[in-house]
Amino acid sequence: MSERAHPAPPEEGTEPERHDRTELSDEQPTEPAPPATGADAAIAALTAAGVEHVFGVQGGAIMPVYDALAEADDGPTHLTMAHEQAAAHAADAYGQVTGEPGVCMATSGPGATNLITGIADADMDSDPVVALTGQVPTEFLGNDAFQETDTVGVTRPITKENYFAGDADRIGATVSEAVELAGAGRPGPTLVDLPKDASTTETAAGPEPGRLPTYYDVPDRADESAIEAAAAAFEAAERPLVLAGGGVVKAEASEELRAFVNEADVPVVTTMPGIGTVPEDDERCLSWAGMHGTGAANMAVSHTDCLFAVGTRFDDRLTGGVETFAPDATVIHADIDAAEISKNVEADHALVGDAAAVIEQMHDAMATGSSDGSETDTGSDRHAAWREQCREWQDDYPMTYAAPEDEPLKPQFVVEAADAATPDDAVVTAGVGQHQMWAAQYWTFRHPRSWVASHGLGTMGYGLPAAIGAKLAAPDREVVCFEGDGSFLMTLQELSVAARENLDVTVIVLNNEAIGMVRQWQDAFFEGRHTASEYGWVPEFAAIAEAFGAKGFTLETYDEVADTLEAAFAHDGPSVVDARIDPRENVYPMVESGGDNSGFALAEDQL
Repeated sequence: MSERAHPAPPEEGTEPERHDRTELSDEQPTEPAPPATGADAAIAALTAAGVEHVFGVQGGAIMPVYDALAEADDGPTHLTMAHEQAAAHAADAYGQVTGEPGVCMATSGPGATNLITGIADADMDSDPVVALTGQVPTEFLGNDAFQETDTVGVTRPITKENYFAGDADRIGATVSEAVELAGAGRPGPTLVDLPKDASTTETAAGPEPGRLPTYYDVPDRADESAIEAAAAAFEAAERPLVLAGGGVVKAEASEELRAFVNEADVPVVTTMPGIGTVPEDDERCLSWAGMHGTGAANMAVSHTDCLFAVGTRFDDRLTGGVETFAPDATVIHADIDAAEISKNVEADHALVGDAAAVIEQMHDAMATGSSDGSETDTGSDRHAAWREQCREWQDDYPMTYAAPEDEPLKPQFVVEAADAATPDDAVVTAGVGQHQMWAAQYWTFRHPRSWVASHGLGTMGYGLPAAIGAKLAAPDREVVCFEGDGSFLMTLQELSVAARENLDVTVIVLNNEAIGMVRQWQDAFFEGRHTASEYGWVPEFAAIAEAFGAKGFTLETYDEVADTLEAAFAHDGPSVVDARIDPRENVYPMVESGGDNSGFALAEDQL
């Protein structure tokens, strides 16, 4: 994502340019009244930045900010969550779907520490989130006052930047900077800690929209000589492959990526965060690579001789053993964060810049890169054998499964049925575990910002609060949440929010009465000792849904699937489908942790 532009005000008599986070109405809005307190300045900063929704939980130290939010005529709307962790996850998902920072608020002490998991999740996945936390008055700091925690110290390792806003006159500018920084360059979470006395102190100082720290520089286009060398290497390759990461989504670069892949006529794989950057039903797309990626994607990565990787940090769940990852490839690594280049996988060609700009640069360089100045052959015919090989891998390692009528319901069948019953632009959220992998494997994604999940931190319970954030971000799109029974139990209290706000989200619990991924690893690597991974009993999720005010369904047989899902999706409001799946079903393909991606297992006896 490149730095957002903030043009100068239009000259008198000219039509204002439509830009940034919200469209301007035909009538020019009046200037907000000067803030009266630090809390008013914080809300004025959110309003000036175009923030429309805030997720949070009220409390003592943050109360002045909530009061200012309530008094603001044109401020953001607030959604009260049941738990602060869920507020952070909802803000995270809102940012993933819209591309603009999601905002969460909490009070000091436990309120702030309850945000930590969500902030760390956003940090790992480079998601734009702004957290505003209350703090005890400055005179009490260091005295172990009621609900005092060193929030800035605790969150420093997991934020892009954090701030202690102890001066009321600086609160507006600080919150403005926090919002701008969260979405600039490589997105990430920022936090502003607001002492109660600063929030209640009078000030005439307002926000400073568009402000970034003086030290922060957002790269745009990559060095032209580096582009030329990388383009030449990609053109010379016999088995070129594009790897699209989550950075492509965040940079809004999917259109540029698709044009590049189509013109070059080469295979493309994605990372899990990059799902949807290219349509998964495109003949060139081999789906996603990594620990539970498709066989074709992992074979392509393992045999390519030139890998053009865009917007990925090459995490261990993608690479397996680094020494065996793309062993024969010249690696071209494009990323907006120079710190990611050669951090995990050594890059032969480093392209630091905005993903959309870099892809266009590569595209242009390849179109004009022949030595005689004429347009170069894109290599369509030269790469025919490589494309055919990739198609053969798709045939050799299909994403299929057995679903005998006399055995319990297979989770893959449920995912495919839900996909068939919803529009192509549906947003899918997921918790973490086997259900997350099945959702990623068996749902066909065709659009970016349609797959919303916790990747780097692997946070169980992410799915439901993420669905709430996604629904506020995209109220006209279907929102489907896949959860496991173990993951769902961690945040199911957020059903109260979905019911209270009558949010039309559908939660499908793939229920195997276990922490399924842990149990799968115990079978494979711990001689089948299921220590603390099987519940043996779980609540009636349909009944719990009804108690919360949602619609509950129970699904046990194949014959029930179509009608039950249709009824759940048709319900105007939140619904929960308790899908009782085969407890013996596991996720395959699977690459052993630190293993060779080309040595993926298709069954437990291959591990």
